[in-house]
Amino acid sequence: MGSIMEVLDTIEAARSALRTARAAGQRIGFVPTMGALHAGHASLIARARFETDLVMVSIFVNPLQFSPGEDLARYPRPFERDTSSAEKAGADLIFAPSVEEMYPHGALDTKVSVPALSEMMEGASRPGHFDGVATVVAKLFNVVGPSKAYFGEKDWQQLAVVRRMVADLSFPVEIIGCPTIREPDGLAMSSRNAYLDAEHRAAAVVLQRALGGGRMLVADGERSAAKVASTMWEIMASEPLADPLYASVVDAELRGVREVGAGCRLLVAAQVGPARLIDNEATFP
Repeated sequence: MGSIMEVLDTIEAARSALRTARAAGQRIGFVPTMGALHAGHASLIARARFETDLVMVSIFVNPLQFSPGEDLARYPRPFERDTSSAEKAGADLIFAPSVEEMYPHGALDTKVSVPALSEMMEGASRPGHFDGVATVVAKLFNVVGPSKAYFGEKDWQQLAVVRRMVADLSFPVEIIGCPTIREPDGLAMSSRNAYLDAEHRAAAVVLQRALGGGRMLVADGERSAAKVASTMWEIMASEPLADPLYASVVDAELRGVREVGAGCRLLVAAQVGPARLIDNEATFP
């Protein structure tokens, strides 16, 4: 890693820096983010630092993945803090393009869509969200080129969408899923946790309690996915400040299952005050 981290704001500057690195035989690690970095992001950067020679972190709040009425305008953008955090975690380059740099002609005529993995759970109530994710990630991968790209497992559906897109479109990118980083009380770290006041922050732990209840049922021998999902929903509903959005048991392809088996995943979501929160865990350790 170089002694001074560079901040680049154009696609050509990013490509030029990466061409120079590859010419020197360096392996590229890439961590795409929307900023508001926390310890979960730092863990992705640190993993990339360990496994590759040059680490690029993108910071771009992508308007394509926000539906009308969502929190695009108030999404946190602490840029100076983010660049400092990224550098401490091991980043060599920050790619921080403007919206005009990424979308110079305004709305894109070209979209990337993975409908089979996008239309349930998060996609059911956020139309177009995963099209926006897939489109911007595809664009970023075309800027970065051959690399290892690091994503957190907290956004499990997003990770599945990106993996399928990479496989289907033959991007020269290896996708690395990294474990969710949690607060001491179990709450999954998320940029949207910053929206929570003390009362809602305490209530948000109900998502982790719901997953724990689901896993406990499975550990005790319950194999009915409907029973496990119902229990997780009931636990979330027991918290007055939480409005459950979904509780699901899915297989590796995000399909709903009748019976819980190896490779299944528990996923939950709830609106807690101003924040839409999601979490997930494997059914078996």
